Amino acid sequence: MAKVLSRWTGGELLRLQCYEGIDAAQAVYEWDYSRQLLHLRAAEASHAEVVEDELYSERFLVRRPLLRAIDYRAEIPPVLLVDEVDRADDEFEAFLLEILSDYSVTVPELGTFRAEVPPVVVLTSNRTRDLHDALKRRCLYHWISHPDFERELAILRVRAPEVPETLARQVAAATEAVRAFELYKPPGVAETIDWALSLAALGRTTLDEHTVEVTLGSLLKYREDQERVRTHGMADIVRTAVLRGA
Repeated sequence: MAKVLSRWTGGELLRLQCYEGIDAAQAVYEWDYSRQLLHLRAAEASHAEVVEDELYSERFLVRRPLLRAIDYRAEIPPVLLVDEVDRADDEFEAFLLEILSDYSVTVPELGTFRAEVPPVVVLTSNRTRDLHDALKRRCLYHWISHPDFERELAILRVRAPEVPETLARQVAAATEAVRAFELYKPPGVAETIDWALSLAALGRTTLDEHTVEVTLGSLLKYREDQERVRTHGMADIVRTAVLRGA
């Protein structure tokens, strides 16, 4: 969605990948200490006087995605993707809320940067933990569910055009059937594409029990899920896929 918005508006796509332990240095800004040290050594070698303002100037400021999005100096505002915000801790979420409320960042040595035009911000979450109401209240919420058979088949045709039509239909149908098994991690569209490409790389044009068995790791990433599918029966999955994909 963020990529499409970026292409649509013409604004640059800036991505902040969240993870456990992320802080302001990775998200907003930090100082390039190695370049500052080289500047000091060069000044010492030439016997030039170095003042603190030289070291803490924008020349040595490393702009991370949040600061780049706020201090963006182009006519078209960027699209800021804050990906998997639920992986960050509560403190970073509160910090992010503060920045996105005012669209400003203060760098003590330089002052406050403010966005003349706020960026378009897309936040994603896999619900590994609940986000705070204060953050969600400032968002338009959209739940992206798994696509139905026809939609997934259309995606396969675009993203994996080398996969034969019959195989693509059967893969989409088999994935739809597998998702109904109450798995720990139901396969997403990315796994469907990987599975279809794996089957095509093996020269398959249709599904059969042996092919599903040896390529199941492309679709399901947990042993328990694979065992559940095997318990249900490969033959039933293949039969359903062939009938649904016909």
